Order: sequence, then C-alpha cells, then structure tokens
Amino acid sequence: MKFLSEYRDQKAAEQLSQAIRQKVARPWIIMEICGGQTHTIVKTGIEDLLPREITLVHGPGCPVCVTPIELIDKAVAIAGRPDVIFCSFGDMLRVPGSSRSLFDVKAEGGDVRIAYSPLDALKLAKSNPEKQVVFFAVGFETTAPANAMSAWQADHDGIENFSLLVSHVLVPPAMEALLSSENCVVQGFLAAGHVCTVMGYEEYLPIAERYKVPIVVTGFEPLDILEGIHMTVSQLEQGRYEVENQYSRAVRREGNRPAQQRIAEVFEIAPRQWRGLGEIPASGFQLRGRFQKYDANRRFPFSGEPARESPECIAGLILQGIKKPHECPAFAVKCTPENPLGAPMVSSEGACAAYYHYGRRQNQPIQPQLSSPASR
Repeated sequence: MKFLSEYRDQKAAEQLSQAIRQKVARPWIIMEICGGQTHTIVKTGIEDLLPREITLVHGPGCPVCVTPIELIDKAVAIAGRPDVIFCSFGDMLRVPGSSRSLFDVKAEGGDVRIAYSPLDALKLAKSNPEKQVVFFAVGFETTAPANAMSAWQADHDGIENFSLLVSHVLVPPAMEALLSSENCVVQGFLAAGHVCTVMGYEEYLPIAERYKVPIVVTGFEPLDILEGIHMTVSQLEQGRYEVENQYSRAVRREGNRPAQQRIAEVFEIAPRQWRGLGEIPASGFQLRGRFQKYDANRRFPFSGEPARESPECIAGLILQGIKKPHECPAFAVKCTPENPLGAPMVSSEGACAAYYHYGRRQNQPIQPQLSSPASR
C-alpha cells in the first residue's frame, strides 16, 4: 500500500480496502467507463489496494480516444484551409490521423487554436467575420450542453461564420455494445459521474436488468472509486445487478433537466463511428433542424483518401477492456506521447497516457471470464 500517501484520508482508504478484501470470495472483472477515473486509478495506485481477485479494466470513456480517424482526417483538412480558424480542446491537437495531426497543421502555418469552450470559439467568429471559425465538438454527454448552447447562441445572434465539427458520443449504447460482444469480459461497471450529472442514470436501469450486470455511478476522487468498487463487489457477491449512485453529492436520478432540454433542442440522436468499436447505432448526437446550418460536415465537404490506422496500435482492444496498455508491443517503445501511434497515448484521459506517465507497466494480464454477463 505504498500509494496511500496520495490519499487525503488514508484511514478511510485503508478501511475501504479492507472492506473490499473481506467481501471478495471469487474473481471479478470491473470496468471503469471514464478516462478521468482511469487516470485516478493509475496515478494513485488503487489496484495495489485491491485483492488479487479484482481486475480493473479500462473502457471507451475517453472521447478523444474513440473519435474515428476519418474525422481526424477531416479536421486536419478543414484546419489547413486559409479561410478557417480551427478551434479545439488541447488534447485533440496531437491525435494522429492517417498521416498528419492538427499539431502538424499548426506547425505548417494553419490557424489552429486551443479553446477552452465553444463559446470562446463563437466570440472569435464574431470578432473575425472574414474567417470561418470551426470548433471541434468532441465529447460525451458532459460537453453537449455547452456545444448546444454555442449553436443556439449563434442562431440567436445571426452569426453565419461559425460551425461545429460534431463528434459527440453517448455512454449507454457503448456499454450495450461491449456487453453484447462475444469477447466481453466485463462483470460490473463504474459509470462516469460527470455524464450522469447531466443525463442522470435512468438509462442504465434496463442495461443492468437486461445483461445482469451491476452499474455504480462513481465520482473521481480516489475514495469515490474505492467506494464504487466496494459497492460493485457487494452486488456481484450477492448476485444483484442494480444501478446504485455512489456520487450522490453531484448526481440525481433524473440528471439536469434544463441541460437535457437544450441538448434535445439542438441535437438529435444518430449512429456514430467509434474508433476501436466500429459503428454503434443511436450512439451519438448530430445537429438537428435549423441548427444543421452550423454543421461543419455540411459546410466543408470532404473527399480525402480512405483513413488508415497504424497496424501496430491495439487501441481498439484497449478501449474494449480486452487488453491493457502495457500488453501492446509498441507501448513506450514506438508509441510515446511525443510520437503517438494512437489517441489513447496522447489524450489527457487516455489509458496509455496514464500508464506511461505514472509508470504502471507490470500489471497482470486480463483473465477472461467463464461466462457472459447475460448468461449469469
């Protein structure tokens, strides 16, 4: 337990660790959905506080990581236009496309800027009427309200030189895609607390029932995650499969209704391509109705070469929880944050980046479960 110094309340961490050890009677595989949770787990050594029977695997909860390479290529093409100011969150800049990244475009003279909010990009559009300003709208449901608000505000103010390159993905359909796969190893989920702050957790109830899998909405502090693991293990050992809310200080069952209403006004649900998972039906947002005029996909038609993934990158297997980063032959050798082969090595929420930065390179390989969740 050498990592206990990372915890603000070491005694509580020790107590939760002991409670989990006393509860466990057989091996279990638990997936945390959110990349932010992954970084907390790896940085603070949570796995070292758990009994050997508990295996944590890292899911597709990094929106940068699951953005398909085809869309990266499109972003690169748009950003290279002389009439465009391309705005993005910082961790998208180094994500490799088929041949180049947004960082490469910026180095070549393209006007690529880091923005902390789509509303900042909208301000740029107002102050640069001679330019087309494009914001790379990447994220799960968490960032959807702000992106929806930017399109709504642009429409309200009559701003015509602003658009969104939308890559919004939704968590519940991805969980179902994982659980329905014949390669599924997951027996319990730690759900992303920030997503549920916006959307609530009612959508998870039928998933838990259909696939006989416990789902615990969990926060991001080390003690949140340890408590979420304890709640999940308790359900697994008792043969229960319910949705529980560890993050009750921030999450309500119904979520944030005003935010959901703004999302529904601006976006509609659509199929979405996920890197490593393929197309998942009804798993993303796209602009609807009068807001489609702010769709960069429509404004900037793209007919580039077919996208090409690095054959050495196993990001798809890592995003499905089938492999861990250190099991990739290229990890920390050919693939580093300075020269990434895939998004999980460069994103601030990527599992490979977490393992690289915090030195977690000697974990045990994942042991597949004997039966699928739905068969229990």
